[in-house]
Amino acid sequence: MSQQMLETVFEEWQDNEALAEEMIPLLGKLYRQYNIVTSLFGRSLINQSVIRILKDHRFVKKVEGTELSVQDTFPLVKAMTELNLGPAHVDIGKLAVAYKHSDAEDVTSFLERELAEIVGAHCKVKGNGEPKDVVLYGFGRIGRILARILVEKAGGGNLLRLRAIVVRGRGDLAKDLEKRASLLRRDSVHGPFSGTISVDHDGSALVVNGNYIKVIYANQPSEIDYTAYGIDNAIVVDNTGMWRDEEGLGQHLACKGVSKALLTAPGKGDVKNVVYGINHTDIAREDRIVSAASCTTNAIVPVLKALNDKFGIEHGHVETVHSYTNDQNLIDNYHKGDRRGRSAPLNMVLTETGAAKAVAKALPELSGKLTGNAIRVPTPNVSMAILNLNLHQQTDAEALNDYLRRMAIHSPMQKQIDFVDSTEVVSSDFVGNRHAGIVDAKATIVDGKNAVVYVWYDNEFGYSCQVVRILQHMSNVSFLAFPMNRD
Repeated sequence: MSQQMLETVFEEWQDNEALAEEMIPLLGKLYRQYNIVTSLFGRSLINQSVIRILKDHRFVKKVEGTELSVQDTFPLVKAMTELNLGPAHVDIGKLAVAYKHSDAEDVTSFLERELAEIVGAHCKVKGNGEPKDVVLYGFGRIGRILARILVEKAGGGNLLRLRAIVVRGRGDLAKDLEKRASLLRRDSVHGPFSGTISVDHDGSALVVNGNYIKVIYANQPSEIDYTAYGIDNAIVVDNTGMWRDEEGLGQHLACKGVSKALLTAPGKGDVKNVVYGINHTDIAREDRIVSAASCTTNAIVPVLKALNDKFGIEHGHVETVHSYTNDQNLIDNYHKGDRRGRSAPLNMVLTETGAAKAVAKALPELSGKLTGNAIRVPTPNVSMAILNLNLHQQTDAEALNDYLRRMAIHSPMQKQIDFVDSTEVVSSDFVGNRHAGIVDAKATIVDGKNAVVYVWYDNEFGYSCQVVRILQHMSNVSFLAFPMNRD
């Protein structure tokens, strides 16, 4: 390559960097002023760095086979800031590809047509609706990640408002507040919190990116009157797992100021187990107690549904390779569960999982067709589900992978199914992934009707994103998504 060509390549990179830098405040304006959540073929563009934005544009070629650069997307982003848009989710990448193949005279006329339902729909007076109060009951791994996501979304005008967290009292309350703040501020797996956190000792609260979050100390739900803190008609998200049936979770509903309860664990009895993107529409108005099922169930159900819809599943086995959790011991010690008492960082621990049976609660058509087991392994986060399936139809790895790739990009399950096609990825590459599960295409094995599909999932962050999606649905917080399928 000549020196002139080298300089040209570098100049192109610098031009793209400059455009990405110019794009960031425009994306921020769309998010905070108009509540427009932008993405690039499913990759969020909110609060991203210049390099991250450029890498996400590169990602499009890998999954879609289409070259896309900030030169293509920047004109659309800039034009969107001038259309006084109403709240929505907009995939800039898909719009840019559509614009390339359209006969539109200019970007503005193209966007006015594609985003017609929200053009000029912004209302400063009414905003986007009435905020919905949310309370986190329990502030462990899932509770703190939910807090991060809810605070992040509040910055863009999302209607969910984290008003309080409930924890057990631990002696010196001043020190306890500082410790809660510290655990939210620093995370060994997910890194530092993006923003500022301060402690209001007099008010027993955390102030997180401007969100005033009351810290309530209680040992039982019956001890709490939420209306005393100005909280009303709230959804309580129970992260403790202490109660998993209607009777136990009903304790939350008996509290003043509470309208509904959402469990972040598999529900028992008549409690509906919901996987967002699959059966969330089964939540009826009168349902006051709902379960978000388990992280593994959320990871495998969307992929299983996609495969069953296309190829049919006769039977199969799900083997979960799961990171250790706080339920296990650091060193060998007594544990009521079989094998779980052995040191989590030093052993692979064979244990049980109810995920295979739980699939039937979200996908009744697969009832009795799956078995399952689990192995806990010495990693702190990101797990894998291995789906060993016998299909109704014969296929091959290329066709199966291409189908799942399309499901990950263009189907209603694009927020649940992600897709990676690389021989180099390992578990830590998926920390912070917001999808319920990620299909590893290079690991797929197909022999006629027998298929083995490997699905990665961030059992903390990806699952928490699914929980927030259910929260939004239960709160009637939903926005149009563009581009729309207008066929």
